[in-house]
Amino acid sequence: MAEENKEKTAVPEEGKKLIEIIKGMKIMDLNSTIKAIEEEFGVSAQAPISAAPAAGAASAAEEKSAFNVTLTEVGAKKIEVIKAVRDITGKGLKEAKDMVDAAASAPQMIKENAKKEEAEELKKKFEAAGAKVELK
Repeated sequence: MAEENKEKTAVPEEGKKLIEIIKGMKIMDLNSTIKAIEEEFGVSAQAPISAAPAAGAASAAEEKSAFNVTLTEVGAKKIEVIKAVRDITGKGLKEAKDMVDAAASAPQMIKENAKKEEAEELKKKFEAAGAKVELK
């Protein structure tokens, strides 16, 4: 694997403390913090997009990095699912309940363009609440 040959980046003590703080943050809080940093310093956390894709088979083998999290089934623990939707989206109780109710008849987009790690974490959160989601 390529990661085994990867050298660790030297991080100053202040940076190590910051990394530990970030590890303990909720996804929504981290997302807000990243947006504030981008605004403060005029930078973007998004990876640059190249104009030309990698050569043939290599581009097909690349792993998808952004996912849409879609609620497909609510399950028996509707209240837990509503709580999860509120936590993830920041919506109010009524909006979250309406979204969960709508998922009974058609899949509902909960989060767009989530990074792989975040999407997997959200999926686990919904599955723990008894719901089913798709990552597309």
